[in-house]
Amino acid sequence: MFKLDGKIALVTGGRRGMGRAHALMLASQGAKVAVTDIDANECAGVVEGIKAKGGEAICLKMDVSKKSDVDAGFDEVIKQFGRLDILVNNAGIFAPKPALLLTEEEWDKTIDINLKGQFLCAQRAAKEMAKNKWGRIINIASVASGQVGVGIMGGVHYTASKGGVIGMTETMAIEFAPLGITVNAIGPGAIDTPMIQAAQIPKEAMDGMIQRIPLKRIGRPEEISAMVVFLASEESSYVTGATFYVDGGWLAT
Repeated sequence: MFKLDGKIALVTGGRRGMGRAHALMLASQGAKVAVTDIDANECAGVVEGIKAKGGEAICLKMDVSKKSDVDAGFDEVIKQFGRLDILVNNAGIFAPKPALLLTEEEWDKTIDINLKGQFLCAQRAAKEMAKNKWGRIINIASVASGQVGVGIMGGVHYTASKGGVIGMTETMAIEFAPLGITVNAIGPGAIDTPMIQAAQIPKEAMDGMIQRIPLKRIGRPEEISAMVVFLASEESSYVTGATFYVDGGWLAT
């Protein structure tokens, strides 16, 4: 089960954290992986790790907020692999700032990368996947995405973008179903990634958050990747338009 032999996958934001874990786990299940990021040098390290274990992968520089970059990256994937089967829309940023101090430029940057970037990649991916009447689009949202009672201090731009991802996922699922493409979202809870570390959340706030999680710990990137693999596989063929919260039980409290 959950084997991806012969499938072609593209992971955005794949140089570190969850993106890196997704790329490595997809490759471990047999997929050929295009690892993309705005920093191609760090991307190359992930590709080397995949190749060291006998997998096949390429590294591509891609700024998901720019359509020209997205098209160039997808063109290269098609050139090298012939098609695309799986997209993991992982690229995202979180730069905390109180809503009253947030600038228009800061708002736009987060929305452009976290929401518009996912749209641009999903749109292009669907056009490629439709050619073979099979595809899996997996959008990465967040536990803090609205309607679930979880907000983030200093994260108004981030949570707005992630709520948009879920709404976009549901609509794309309807539109792309006749094309043989499923579209789902994953809402990670607190996950130990460089992005979380860079946010410099005060210890008291982090401890308080962990206390609200029934499993009493933050998650590992690989625990999100396991859901990615399921949604990328044949076994998820009747799942579309859904959001899966992988949060250690946070929303159950």
